[in-house]
Amino acid sequence: MEVACVPGLEPRQEPPCVQPAPLDEYESLPEAVSISTHMMAGSVAGIMEHSVMFPLDSVKTRMQSLQPNPEAQYKNVFDGLLRIIHTEGYWRPFRGLNAMVLGAGPAHAMYFSSYEKMKRTLSDAIGNGGNSHLANGVAGGLATLIHDAVMTPAEAVKQRMQMFNSPYTGVLQCIRLVRRSEGIRAFYRSYTTQLTMNVPFQAIHFITYEFMQEQLNPCRHYNPSSHMVSGALAGATAAAATTPLDVCKTLLNTQENLKLGALRRRGRHLSGMANAIRTVYQIGGLPAYFKGVQARVIYQMPSTAICWSVYEFFKYFITKQQS
Repeated sequence: MEVACVPGLEPRQEPPCVQPAPLDEYESLPEAVSISTHMMAGSVAGIMEHSVMFPLDSVKTRMQSLQPNPEAQYKNVFDGLLRIIHTEGYWRPFRGLNAMVLGAGPAHAMYFSSYEKMKRTLSDAIGNGGNSHLANGVAGGLATLIHDAVMTPAEAVKQRMQMFNSPYTGVLQCIRLVRRSEGIRAFYRSYTTQLTMNVPFQAIHFITYEFMQEQLNPCRHYNPSSHMVSGALAGATAAAATTPLDVCKTLLNTQENLKLGALRRRGRHLSGMANAIRTVYQIGGLPAYFKGVQARVIYQMPSTAICWSVYEFFKYFITKQQS
């Protein structure tokens, strides 16, 4: 008979959340499973997350423009999406998707596999094998270093394709023209800002997710609804907290002509997190750091919910196969 997770059981009753080995925690994949299994689950989760949410990501990128074209000023996320489709065509919100898919697959494969490995190792060292919020946060932050090394170039290409009146007709043309005019360094211009944003983002993200799982799913069974709710709240919390750095990253990636005309006339490009932070403030003051915060939160909530749901399903499925 299955034992429910209810506190205050009688002394003779079996303690809660006890399951026969080796299924004591489905979320920890069996040791016999190769690292390629972790990578496959992460890769599918990443591609699903970014593909489903890509149209909203396109609107978010435009809404973070510091001085948008009058034809690209939107009241909210859904107004922006409808106007883009109406004025520029149904497929316009999907421009740059192929660049994102090519980056998201390997990036998330390495991200989740390294997170699982580091979380297990750090939990053994810090929490004697139990759940440790410190271990979760540190593992998420370290996994981000690997993830962003792959995703930063894809993000730079993707955001240039998403901008209003983008001069690029395709991903390959964008790569060639940017490399010719700005050099290879252009693809990693926002790397430091991306890390500065994503390390705290992922630390907050993983700590919140694991905390919510403790509250909603203490037995750590496969529970799609708890994974979706935990993922959505984790994504929203981390997204709101790191919006200012996301605005700076977008500026570094897009090098918007209208804002940076003076710099371009001197043959320069904006680079470095400190310059981006200063430029954002010069153009729009403090409110500029929170441009697109609504779009970012609306994007991240379903995005992280999808990502965690898909990833947890694959872990559950693989664990059952191994058993």
